[in-house]
Amino acid sequence: MTLQFSLASTAPETVDTPCVVVGVYEGGVLSSAAARIDSAADGAIKRQVESGDITGKGGSASMLFAPAGIAAKRVLVMGLGQQKGFDAARYQRVNADAARALGRLPIDGAVSYLTEIDVPGRDAAWRVRTAVLAADHASYRYTATFKPREKSAQPELASLAFAASAEAQAGLDQGVAIAEGVRFARELANLPPNICNPAYIADQAQAFAAAHSEAVSCRVLDHEEMEKLGFGSLLAVGRGSVNKPRLIALEYKGGAEGDAPYAFVGKGVTFDSGGISLKPGPGMEEMKFDMGGAAGVLGAFVAAVKMDVKTNLVCVVPSVENMPDGESYRPSDVLTSLSGLTIEVLNTDAEGRLILCDALTWTAQTYKPHTIIDAATLTGACVIALGKHATGLMSKHDDLAAELLAAGETTLDRAWRLPLWDDYQTQLESGFADVANIGGKSAGAITAGCFLSRFTEGQRWAHLDIAGTAWDEGRKGLATGRPVPLLAQWLLDRVNA
Repeated sequence: MTLQFSLASTAPETVDTPCVVVGVYEGGVLSSAAARIDSAADGAIKRQVESGDITGKGGSASMLFAPAGIAAKRVLVMGLGQQKGFDAARYQRVNADAARALGRLPIDGAVSYLTEIDVPGRDAAWRVRTAVLAADHASYRYTATFKPREKSAQPELASLAFAASAEAQAGLDQGVAIAEGVRFARELANLPPNICNPAYIADQAQAFAAAHSEAVSCRVLDHEEMEKLGFGSLLAVGRGSVNKPRLIALEYKGGAEGDAPYAFVGKGVTFDSGGISLKPGPGMEEMKFDMGGAAGVLGAFVAAVKMDVKTNLVCVVPSVENMPDGESYRPSDVLTSLSGLTIEVLNTDAEGRLILCDALTWTAQTYKPHTIIDAATLTGACVIALGKHATGLMSKHDDLAAELLAAGETTLDRAWRLPLWDDYQTQLESGFADVANIGGKSAGAITAGCFLSRFTEGQRWAHLDIAGTAWDEGRKGLATGRPVPLLAQWLLDRVNA
């Protein structure tokens, strides 16, 4: 069930709802909404603070059922941690924790007053938008491949209102649109590879375009069309699979006719076995997430359309399945890319850059974009360098890198810049082709970016390595939907600049 979001302006002690949500800091400091409820309920919250039942520690949640003096049936008191150190990241977490707590209750709606809490440097629209995204993310459930469950006899959370004035409406609208893009990305990435193959991604893109035909069009190239055009690098990667490659291109005309579009390009390897350079078995099931870049740029495209962003945008997804077979490409093969550059294959598990290089070339030639940003679960090296929290950002354009870093800080979908110096290019030298597809064990994320930079000469381009941020760790880890918020914010910033 998708949560419905709205704004509320009723006082916390008089709002008629199954549950109100308020916050308390460590040390018993009540937020303004908690203080109003406490006053109307004859000190019900302060008594629990004094007894130690409400601590105010970050992540804690306490329930007051039907306190006398207020209209709501329940009061959910969320711990905010220490007031002095309260910041944007903690605000995001407490809203996610609140949504999870609400989801466990037998209620169909709630009103949250957490959006009234002061967050240094952030306005009401940001607070509402961030609360929407946090709540939607926390309430997401993957159900596509489970046996359908019977409808619960208990009420289930369906609507959540946030306390704010009408001035925050833009934040609500943006939050709802970006949340839809995040859900689109998460659902696509979570699907198993026997369902989500290149043809399936193409179908989903075409369905979205058909539903928004007034502004969106979709073009899909199959392997035969790509063969005629010279996609020698991309097609080599997909040769070993019965699921043939697709190149998917969505176009959104939200700006003036003739304006150069912005372009997103996303790696869409729907399953990566490593090919002939076969991956180890343990953990290989996570390689269904190797199309996280494709999911991310498609989700950002969905968000842009839903926000009615006033700019032109294209989204290009090269999609393949990398499998070992008698037809598979091999280490030591030399491929001729669409750009004409030849590539010596040293490892067939470094396939993402081989499909992206042709897609980047085609995007530049076809659309002559203002800026190209690619997103890819490209290297394990990036996970080693930055872990699961920061996306790796590489660009030769300082202004573009700064724009993306700022968008990440705004949305808390953060990135960290890695160097893309020419010093690293020597690691990609080959004795048999113009470039090798790997650069050795050192600086693996950077040399992957350096490889892609050879196919973006003359373009204003940035690369996002989301290998660490596209999905959560563990057997039950789900796709995160990153970098949808970052890319959506970056587009908003360009329109509002």
